[in-house]
Amino acid sequence: MSELPADRDAAHGSTGEVPLTTGALARRLGVAPTTLRSWERRYGIGPAVRAEGRHRRWTPRDVALLEEMCRLTSSGVPAAEAARVAKGAAGSHAEPVPVRNRTSRAPGALPLGDVRQECRGLARAAVRLDAPAVERQLADAVGQYGTVVAWQEVMMPTLHAVGRKWASSGDRYVEVEHLLSWHVSTALRRHTPLPGPQADVPPVVLACVPGEQHTLPIEALNAALGELGLPTRMFGAAVPAEALTAAVRRLGPAAVVLWAQARSTASPPLARHLADIRWGVKGARRQPSVVLAGPGWSGAQAPGAVRPVTLADAVDTLSAMYQARH
Repeated sequence: MSELPADRDAAHGSTGEVPLTTGALARRLGVAPTTLRSWERRYGIGPAVRAEGRHRRWTPRDVALLEEMCRLTSSGVPAAEAARVAKGAAGSHAEPVPVRNRTSRAPGALPLGDVRQECRGLARAAVRLDAPAVERQLADAVGQYGTVVAWQEVMMPTLHAVGRKWASSGDRYVEVEHLLSWHVSTALRRHTPLPGPQADVPPVVLACVPGEQHTLPIEALNAALGELGLPTRMFGAAVPAEALTAAVRRLGPAAVVLWAQARSTASPPLARHLADIRWGVKGARRQPSVVLAGPGWSGAQAPGAVRPVTLADAVDTLSAMYQARH
């Protein structure tokens, strides 16, 4: 999408389109309704119209803004920066959303200047192959901001920056990307709390689809869910479909998160198959919710599955699932 309409009235009145409900818009964008609500709460991206009873109604201009937000976040732009860019492109004059206290562990956003400074410091340490400095800076980021903010605002932007440097320099800096990835993984696992007693509490299964080797995003999700005390089972990279099916039948999970970095690995038939698995006694049978994570699922059709856009959205979605079940 190359352009956003700047005139709210023109966008709403000239097309003749009826404003969408939150549920309808979520289905159109392929995201969870909790994602839209969290973006409104965190970044001030809300609907232009509220019907009687304060129900949200989203105009075509709102839809265009959110489509741009989804495009940016899917390409690796941190959610806070994506919101700023999307609102700017739409000609929004909304007041900036106050930034959370820097010591808070709740999902939020850091000031843009702080993000750039921390990313530059981490990237410089990685380029020097200064492993102790990389490890220290990652530990400080997770300890001060929590997993969600550290991942979205520090780790992921730095990984993307190092990856771009490698791609543009003719196979140089491969060792930098490998060192940084290793220490990001180490920091995430080191700061994942040990699970406590969770008798009869169904876990969240986390797995890469067959053929997918990129595990860092679901490692971040595993750590973030651990911070909330939600039980998980991490299966990692390239899980064979048969093994994943067997694990779901054995565990009876509340949800299955399938990560796909590339469209070539995303498998809607696998997602549908897992969503159809049932267990339990007749009359009280259950089945897992399926969460499609990663840019590889963009455009994929898997009815009933939820597709969060960012780590914060995935955490919100899975937390809401647990609250609904318990």
